[in-house]
Amino acid sequence: MSEKNNKYGVLLVNLGTPDEASPAAVKRFLSEFLHDKRVVDMTRWLWCPILHGIILPIRSPKVAKLYQSVWMEDGSPLMVYSRRQQQQLAETLKLPVELGMTYGNPSIFSGLDRLKQQGCNKVLVLPLYPQYSRTTTAAVFDKVAKVLKKQADIPELRFINQYFDHPEYIGALAESVTDFWETHGKPDYLLCSYHGIPKRYADNGDPYPQHCNGTTALLAEKLDMPREQMSMSYQSIFGREEWLKPYTEQTIAELAKKGVKRLDVMCPAFSVDCLETLEEIAEQCKETFIEAGGQEFNLIPCLNDNPTHIKMMAELVSQHSQGW
Repeated sequence: MSEKNNKYGVLLVNLGTPDEASPAAVKRFLSEFLHDKRVVDMTRWLWCPILHGIILPIRSPKVAKLYQSVWMEDGSPLMVYSRRQQQQLAETLKLPVELGMTYGNPSIFSGLDRLKQQGCNKVLVLPLYPQYSRTTTAAVFDKVAKVLKKQADIPELRFINQYFDHPEYIGALAESVTDFWETHGKPDYLLCSYHGIPKRYADNGDPYPQHCNGTTALLAEKLDMPREQMSMSYQSIFGREEWLKPYTEQTIAELAKKGVKRLDVMCPAFSVDCLETLEEIAEQCKETFIEAGGQEFNLIPCLNDNPTHIKMMAELVSQHSQGW
């Protein structure tokens, strides 16, 4: 087979973001996101009236204001950093690398189509979720399968479903922490905050909490950090049912009340800074910490387009594309 007909490319996938920081754009995005049964598995005839009659009309304007507070000149932080990752990974690998979002634009369909237009008959899908969850990684797989289901000629496909314990991922996290501490000094306590999921999902087999525990333990070991000065929690809780615990905001308040004066928080489950890190953690949780008696609160930035992060992605692609 000629090189022209035996070419592979990479599809980077993240969750997605509204096209603009307006209530209408946020409503479109949240509607697509919250319709996914991987995210909310409630019976449709119960969920859809709640979603369209209560949640979207009430939350969309509020969330739009939050997006406005973190919006960058070139778009939402998630999109800006994801584009940088795509471009830098393509330059590093000398391969076609396209970006697709599970929800919103650019879509997974458009990403796969652009790879096809470049002659790629083999595609490596890299969801940017280090810790596997049905709500994130599996949702990417569903979207890819839905797109390819309609095509007569589908590419050879490989799918990376987690890298929570990859040595270069742990190394990149540790480097981001030590670089931050070299500039700002060390805190009294380091908290790893992961995006939450309903506890019921974990009870039914989602390995996400084990992956989060694994990342935290390996990072503590890499940093040589005493576990009495480091722990983990779950953020972005939504709805009334029980989610994985401990909850981040409660944990932060308790740490302040216990006498922690300086708290640093990092978000290892997020490959790029976004609304959940820049607004929920850096603004809301900071306010909670100060009100509870803390003095200094820092968000350690996500890995974003740091060279060590791009190098780690390139290593993942290299490992998973063996034989191509």
